[in-house]
Amino acid sequence: MGDSTVRVDGDTLRLPGGVAVRFMRTLRLPESGEHDLPPGLGTFPLRRVTDHPDTVPAEWLARGGVMLPMYLREAMWLGFAGSREPAALQVGAGKVCAVSGAPWSDRLSGDPQNYLALPRQPWLDGINSGKGTVRQFVAVPLGLGATVEGQVTGEEVWGGVQLQSFPLNERKRAEWEEAQRVLSLETRSVKSVGGGYGSVPPPGPLPMMPAAAAAPAPGGAPRPRAAAAMGLGVGGSMRQEVYRDTRPVDDYTREPGARVFVHLVTPPEWRRITGEEPPPSPVDRAAYTKAGLPWFDYYDEGAQDLAPGGTLADVKPVGDWLGGDLDPWQPPAPGQVHQLKDAPGKPVQDGDW
Repeated sequence: MGDSTVRVDGDTLRLPGGVAVRFMRTLRLPESGEHDLPPGLGTFPLRRVTDHPDTVPAEWLARGGVMLPMYLREAMWLGFAGSREPAALQVGAGKVCAVSGAPWSDRLSGDPQNYLALPRQPWLDGINSGKGTVRQFVAVPLGLGATVEGQVTGEEVWGGVQLQSFPLNERKRAEWEEAQRVLSLETRSVKSVGGGYGSVPPPGPLPMMPAAAAAPAPGGAPRPRAAAAMGLGVGGSMRQEVYRDTRPVDDYTREPGARVFVHLVTPPEWRRITGEEPPPSPVDRAAYTKAGLPWFDYYDEGAQDLAPGGTLADVKPVGDWLGGDLDPWQPPAPGQVHQLKDAPGKPVQDGDW
C-alpha cells in the first residue's frame, strides 16, 4: 500500500497521498445566530508525542501521534490548502465522525458519507450541521459531557482529534496521473496566475508570538502524570458546506493509507510537557472586528452539501455546560466580509487507539 508515514513539517501534518492538514487558531463565534467564516490567526504549534517520552502521560505514548495547546473554549479550524492529490480524509472528534456523526470506522462509507473529499474541501471549521452550515470546533475539558464525544456516545474516553486518510487505489491513481500529465502538456505554454481549488486559505493571518524555551523544572525533568484531557465541543454556527464527494468510495483504497491521533493539551500542561511557552491567549473578537480586519464568505455553486447525521444535529453548544459567552460580539461591517472562490518533516509514530 506504500509509505504510511505521517510527518510533521513545521506546523503542518503531512499524510501519504499528498494530504496536508494545518490546525488554525481563530475567533470564537457567538453560540446564537449564523455567521460568516472567521479568520485564521496563525497555526497551532505541533509537537510529536514521542519527542517528550519523560513528560507525556503513558496513554499518550501508547496512542502516539502529535499534540497541540488549546485554551478553554478556544476555537479551531482545519485547513487543507497544501493537499494536492484526490484523497478521502476522515476527521474524528473523540472518535465520532465530524461529517456523519457515526462511530469511528476504518472503512469509508458513501451513504452516509463519513469523510471529506480532498482537495475539493478546502477547510473544516466544525461538525457538519447541514443546510450549508457547520458548528464551530471549541476546546472543552473531558468529564463535563460537553464534548461531541460525550453527547453522541454518552461517555468521554478518547478526546482529541483523529485523522485517517485514504488515497486513490492504484488504478484510479494511474488514471489521475495520466490526466494530470495531459493537462500539464496542454497548459505548458500558459502562464499560471493562481492556485487550484482549495489552495488559498483565508488570507492575512495575524503573526503569532514565537514559542520561547522555558527553564527546566527544579530537581530535574518532571515525571509523567495523568493528562488534563481535552476534547472538542461545538460553538457557533457558520456558513460552510461539507461537500458530497463526486467519486464513488471504490475509487479509494479499502484500507487507510495513514492515521494520526492529535492530543489537545491545556496551556499549563503544554508548558510542563514541552518546556515551551504556549501561544498567547486568543485575540479579542470585538477588537478584531472594530479594527476593520477581514471575515470571509465561501461559496461553490458546483458542489452539493451533505445533510448532517441525526446525532450531530442534536449536539448542544459548550455554553450549555460552561455558562454564557461573556466575550462581546460586534458583527463585521459588509465591507469586512471577503468573498472567496465564486465571487518532508519528521515522521509521527502511530499507536493503539
